[in-house]
Amino acid sequence: MRSLARILRTTSALWPFYVGVIVSSVVVAALSLVTPFVLRSATDTIVSAVSGEVTADSVTRTIIFLAVALFVAELANTTIHNIGGYIGDVMSARMRQILSTRYFAKLLSLPQGYFDNQVTGTIIARLDRSITSITQFLQSFSNNFFPMLITTVAVLGITGWYYWPLALLLAVIFPLYMWLTTLTSKKWQRIEGTKNKDIDAAGGRFAEVVGQVKVVKSFVSELRELGSFGRRYGNTVTLTREQSRYWHFMDFARGGAMNFIFFGIYLLLFYRTLHGFFSLGDLVLLLQLINMAKQPVFMMSFLVDSAQRAVAGSKDYFEVMEQLPEHTANHQLIEAASTSDTPELHPEQATPLRPVPDKPVIAFEGVSFGYTDEQVIHDVTFAAQAGERIALVGESGGGKSTLVNLLLGLYRPSAGRMLVCGRDVDELDNATLRSSVGVVFQEAALFSGTVRENIAYGRPGATEEEIIAAAKRANAHGFITKFTDGYDTVIGERGLRLSGGQKQRVAVARAILKDAPVLVLDEATSALDTKAEQAVQKGLDELMVGRTTMIIAHRLSTIATVDKIITLVDGHVDEIGSPAELATTGGVYAELLELTSNNSVENRRKLQKFGLES
Repeated sequence: MRSLARILRTTSALWPFYVGVIVSSVVVAALSLVTPFVLRSATDTIVSAVSGEVTADSVTRTIIFLAVALFVAELANTTIHNIGGYIGDVMSARMRQILSTRYFAKLLSLPQGYFDNQVTGTIIARLDRSITSITQFLQSFSNNFFPMLITTVAVLGITGWYYWPLALLLAVIFPLYMWLTTLTSKKWQRIEGTKNKDIDAAGGRFAEVVGQVKVVKSFVSELRELGSFGRRYGNTVTLTREQSRYWHFMDFARGGAMNFIFFGIYLLLFYRTLHGFFSLGDLVLLLQLINMAKQPVFMMSFLVDSAQRAVAGSKDYFEVMEQLPEHTANHQLIEAASTSDTPELHPEQATPLRPVPDKPVIAFEGVSFGYTDEQVIHDVTFAAQAGERIALVGESGGGKSTLVNLLLGLYRPSAGRMLVCGRDVDELDNATLRSSVGVVFQEAALFSGTVRENIAYGRPGATEEEIIAAAKRANAHGFITKFTDGYDTVIGERGLRLSGGQKQRVAVARAILKDAPVLVLDEATSALDTKAEQAVQKGLDELMVGRTTMIIAHRLSTIATVDKIITLVDGHVDEIGSPAELATTGGVYAELLELTSNNSVENRRKLQKFGLES
């Protein structure tokens, strides 16, 4: 229950709902207790009339009054119970909103390294399972069990006033039940945790397959993927058999113990009524009260099951919430991940840095970095001046993309320092750094929505004229206006309704509109055919005007006009110089030029090691 108490603390802003649930539960409990007393009075009154102690006419008005009182009490009970249910439902929805928002905020504040070790579908499945189990339990608790719990306390008090051994027998039930449940809980949760791992793995793979279904179909892998998916859930069936067998055996033990105790209660009631200690009205009253206490006892099986799922789910939730955010993450994200209410966000467009006269726009000074303990780049030092175009050349896996990731602030150097526009990156928050760097990746990475929304993704407040101007410069306006809905065309998930060249030109327009002083082109045309590449390259040429650009190219011809080439060998800087200078040094770049001059199979194979085409 410690995990559930933690959930309540993290959603303390919902205290008005908690108070509403408690108040309505107290009222429902009080109204529930009216019925047994009215029935007792009605029973004793009718018995006295039937036995001849009083005439039927003399008690008719009393019986009518008692019937009306019973109706009013039950109607009021129904009304308040539904009001409490409404409060519980809204509380559950608000709790889901708060917990989901906190979870999303935490994910957005985490460093890139966290996502390198996660499967997207697993992250989504964990959110759904964790928060659903928590909110469903609390909703059930507030709508059903909590009112019954209050009723049970009142029942214990009343039965104790009538005859204390009855109250004692009833009181024994609850600690006995909870003790037997505690014996069950540890093993149940262990098995549930194993099941959740299989479900997460299956859900993660499911999301991957659906996201790349064309690849699956093209490799005729549907049955293999389906079989793997089915085996994961098959494992959960095997685990559920063991889990359920153990649970229901223990539930039988709990239920049998309860049955035996209630046998003693009924025997005691019948015996004392038979020997005149209780009237028939008292018997009716006490039977009603005991049945009122009996219902929550036997409902505990369902409640405990829900509680255990909530506890197991909350462990996954808090495991994510305990991750440390990036130290330069947006302060609003960090606050949103820790607040007990839905945060009031104030998105701000970060102001990009601007080049400082006589200082390089990009500078790496003795930078080293590794994704694990093994270093990928070692003591890298180079600089790029305002408006300069530099190209990174080296074998695949040699550190080119790592330098791009460092420049984007997705990772931080383990040694050395980086400067952007004269500012140390360690002194910049993520928003300032990333607003200062525009990027066009090999994959356009568009979002579902309209063309307009995707172009303006980095500047949501951009005017229509600015969006169109960016599209024109990116050589995209022509094909956009041919669509029936123009800039309002919905492009589908990841831009599936666009061709590769169209997607990339929208991505270029997005980078143009962002207007950052630093530009990164990470093999921006490598996935395109020749015609599409030419169309995109026009946009890229426009995009690079007036910006300091870092290029990872897939063809040597695309970097022939850069100002500076940096060659990397095993994560070390090998050479730095202009294309003309490096063409004669006999180094990596000169070797690549020689390979491209002879389009043999062997040369093409060697070029592919560098991620290049002939």
